[in-house]
Amino acid sequence: MCEQTCTLAKEAGSFIRQERKTFDAGSVEVKSFNQLVSYVDKTAEKQLVTGLKIVFPEAGFITEEDTINSEEKEWMWVIDPLDGTTNFIHNIPVYSVSIGLLKNKMPMLGVVYEINRDELFYAWKNGGAYLNGSRIYVKENAELSKSLLATGFPYYDFKIMEQYLNALKYLITHTTGMRRMGSAAVDLAYTACGRFDGFFEYGLSPWDVAGGICLIEEAGGIVKDFTGADDYIFGKTIVGSSKSLYPDFAKVIKDCFK
Repeated sequence: MCEQTCTLAKEAGSFIRQERKTFDAGSVEVKSFNQLVSYVDKTAEKQLVTGLKIVFPEAGFITEEDTINSEEKEWMWVIDPLDGTTNFIHNIPVYSVSIGLLKNKMPMLGVVYEINRDELFYAWKNGGAYLNGSRIYVKENAELSKSLLATGFPYYDFKIMEQYLNALKYLITHTTGMRRMGSAAVDLAYTACGRFDGFFEYGLSPWDVAGGICLIEEAGGIVKDFTGADDYIFGKTIVGSSKSLYPDFAKVIKDCFK
């Protein structure tokens, strides 16, 4: 099933890569404040839904672009056909296809395809995490002062902006550095393979994170929400890192957002 999902992710990524060559920004639609979509997102999502129905007919779907009605089932595909749409529109080459499979709302399989680098990240429960066929692991660094972290800037939900800026201020001054890629799925994948030591963000939707969570967990890391609980898919907050770094990293987030 993971192999078939990977094939579908690469096919959707190939379509997106080809469309970028002739993409007209005039085709962009505004769903809501700072949330953009184009025919590329919608077409890629339809391709994925069609293929995943064949891979696992019994599963339901949660999709970003609502090309299929969401239906609560034991097994659910969670799809972001183009994570990093704003990057795509502006021709900034960091965007991805993200696919997660949940069982009773817990991650069982995850695929993130970083389109421009042709990097396919995938994992399944108790099966390990991989990048283009090679096993990957989180970076085992326990020192926050030596860590490189990733985040995503709030772009529509500003209710806890002050707390976020406090966390950012502390982490900027107590780590090696911070990065903002513009695709949460890529941030999670890069954390899983050790490029980043950790990642945190708030205001996320299930399709932003469902594909990447399994990657980190199967690469030996830990994923929680800001309170330290397991509501990281639907709870809109997420912290991911190695198990060794997590206690200090999570404490900063908890202290700033309490």
